[in-house]
Amino acid sequence: MPRFYVPAPLAPALTIDLPPGAARHAQVLRLQPGDGVTLFNGQGGQWAARVARMGKSAVTVQTLAHQAVEREAARPVHLAVGWMAAERLDWLIEKAVELGAASFTPVITARTQQRLTDTRADKKRGHWQAVAAAASEQCGRNRLMAIRAPLPLQTLMSSSAAANAPNVPARWLLSLTVDAAPLRAVFNALPPGAPVTLLSGPEGGFTDEELAGAQATGWRSVALGARVLRAETAPLAALAVLTAL
Repeated sequence: MPRFYVPAPLAPALTIDLPPGAARHAQVLRLQPGDGVTLFNGQGGQWAARVARMGKSAVTVQTLAHQAVEREAARPVHLAVGWMAAERLDWLIEKAVELGAASFTPVITARTQQRLTDTRADKKRGHWQAVAAAASEQCGRNRLMAIRAPLPLQTLMSSSAAANAPNVPARWLLSLTVDAAPLRAVFNALPPGAPVTLLSGPEGGFTDEELAGAQATGWRSVALGARVLRAETAPLAALAVLTAL
């Protein structure tokens, strides 16, 4: 059944117009009045609904009943990933949604080529939120992966200076250094459901100074193996391990 993200409060017997993007999708699918659809607003659960009217551009639907359906990963995993080429970053965000990441933070590093103004960063973030919403429609998630504002690596590291304190979520840095612990071994030692923040480098990797700074502020180096994975592959491989049922 077609699923549409509606960023608005939902209630039983509510008649609403779909947002423009969802309406275009409904038109492409050639939906007709009476056809069933599923709506979600990212606040949890989903709503059974039916098409009430198909206009030239607007599509009106009527909500029926709320369904308490959740498809979130048992363990919240927060991805922080070095900035990369636009098309790769879009693809990474899409797949991170499918694999169940709780949040995504683009990280500005020494090897980041692009420098954004605040206005352009806000525009990028809006684009990524749309990518995440579309991926949620496809994969069945009823809660949106949070898209954080781009953050300098130093800011991210300084906010985690107390990472070794009790009750603080695990903070892991994907690394190829000889002292990096195997990810699966570290993962198996975690309590069930314990949250993890996973930091992965940009194209070209972190500098030695950045690696030293991360370790000094409590990030633990973990490894996926001996092979060098691309910047968009490594965080997804780790995410697949951390969110596996």
